[in-house]
Amino acid sequence: MYDVIIIGGGPAGSTLARLLGDRLKGLILDQRDLGRSFAGGFEKCCGGLLAPDAQEMLARFGLGLPKSVLTGPQLFAVRTIDLVSGQQRYYPRNYINVSREAFDRWLVSLLPQQVDSLWGANFLGFSQVSEAVEVSYIYGGQRQKALTRILVGADGALSRVRAGLGPGSKPRSYVALQEWFEVSEPMPYFSAVFDPAITDFYAWMIPKNQMLLVGAAIPAGTDVLARFALLKQKLHGQGFDLGNSVRRRGTSLLRPLAGHGLSRGAGQVVLIGEAAGWVSPSSAEGISYAFRSALALARALDKGCEGVL
Repeated sequence: MYDVIIIGGGPAGSTLARLLGDRLKGLILDQRDLGRSFAGGFEKCCGGLLAPDAQEMLARFGLGLPKSVLTGPQLFAVRTIDLVSGQQRYYPRNYINVSREAFDRWLVSLLPQQVDSLWGANFLGFSQVSEAVEVSYIYGGQRQKALTRILVGADGALSRVRAGLGPGSKPRSYVALQEWFEVSEPMPYFSAVFDPAITDFYAWMIPKNQMLLVGAAIPAGTDVLARFALLKQKLHGQGFDLGNSVRRRGTSLLRPLAGHGLSRGAGQVVLIGEAAGWVSPSSAEGISYAFRSALALARALDKGCEGVL
């Protein structure tokens, strides 16, 4: 039986697994194949910017980023654009520009050998069995089960672990839609775009080498595609040449407001990262929250698995 099983190999799950080390018997699983060196295969709908708070956490962990995870340009300014008034402002703020896939794979490469990992495993659900939690998943085409003292959900906004806890309040749901455009000269800043006709959150433009990522967090239940088309139309009207569209991706995004919808879990099931609702309600930045919540749980587990919540 495991002490801890972690569902999700993103920044929250991989950081917790790394911090557990050899103190507890742990297993981490993810439906993505994170075990190989960077070779493509998945592309998370994420801007891939490490904000100062995330940089601070990396420093606290004593970690330095390898060149292999970096992409250009490195950014030292935020440009805010109000599409209604046409006003623009610039603010100094430094971001580390990374490839999100390479970043996740790098974090996984830091796991100690004592931690078991199952990449390409599909989590199915869990149930209480005596004083343990029984976890069901499909791996290698076979349905399998494992017992654990603590189950950790680090599986993002659409967390199956959180869903398995039953109905409860959740943060407001958005659809994050992001499209890649070819550009000849990428702009040297991160742009935050505001227009209430598009979203009550914000939209963004992020340079990635010879590409420009245009995205928006749009309230779920609205006409997302129409609002995204309006965003591109208005950006074109402001003089932005978006070039040739290469691809488009979307995902769910949670936005906790006034603490509504946050959840630590229940009993022997604990949630961290975005599965718990930990993202910035103003910027949707989640990597620093993933790091912080993983560190908090690792410290709690230092005292044992009993009563960890």
